[in-house]
Amino acid sequence: MCDTCGCNITRGNEHLISAGGKLEKTEGGREAITVLHDLLIENDHTAQHNREHFNAYGVMAINLMSSPGAGKTALLEATIKTLGDEFRIAVIEGDLETENDAERIRSHGVTAIQITTGSACHLDAYMVHDALHQLDLSNIDVVFIENVGNLVCPASFDLGQHSNVVLLSVPEGDDKPAKYPVMFRTADMVMLSKADLLPVLDDFSPARAEQHLRNLANPAALIQTSAKSGEGMETWLQWLREAVSKHRLELQASPPVQAAHNHHHDHEHPQP
Repeated sequence: MCDTCGCNITRGNEHLISAGGKLEKTEGGREAITVLHDLLIENDHTAQHNREHFNAYGVMAINLMSSPGAGKTALLEATIKTLGDEFRIAVIEGDLETENDAERIRSHGVTAIQITTGSACHLDAYMVHDALHQLDLSNIDVVFIENVGNLVCPASFDLGQHSNVVLLSVPEGDDKPAKYPVMFRTADMVMLSKADLLPVLDDFSPARAEQHLRNLANPAALIQTSAKSGEGMETWLQWLREAVSKHRLELQASPPVQAAHNHHHDHEHPQP
């Protein structure tokens, strides 16, 4: 992340550095590192607020991350087709532009809230917070947050999720966990997507990919999947069922302080 490409300033948090904002910068630019640090702190505060919001309604939130074209939307479509009667699912879609992926999800009868990030190559907690105002969480069990396709910045921004799922598609190569350690170090589940291509792309070694993951001291499950052929999907769905069950048990053991979310809070928002 840097202070020139704009990736640390999003449509969600730009009010913080605007004139009169909490983190307004001077033209000297010497405060760039401090401002970025403070933006991340503010983001984490809002992320915790989002997490409390999810918890108040017993909703599990999953942050789905990968490079562009790794198959996140296809995975969601296959998941919805199989678990649509078992879990009430909603999706928050992040893309720089267009509603293409959101429309694909909606075609399956599932609510999808589109977030267009403009120049920002990741979602942040403020964007997700705004999306939550458009969801009836009392009627949802699982919210998938499909992050912007990028193996760098999304790993640095907490959104209020409970689990991170990272897709590594076979055409990308098996060295990505070594090249993008921050992303894969945060993963609670790694999916080798498009596994139906392994017979063709035989230079991809699942064993090497897993070794790179273990070199990061990450014990996360790693499974081979193909939304197209169905390979590994039952393993993924079982992981998801167990994750939701565990989340519910944790909430029962330590119930949220608030029974329902109160939208009257002290967050700053842009003035209309």
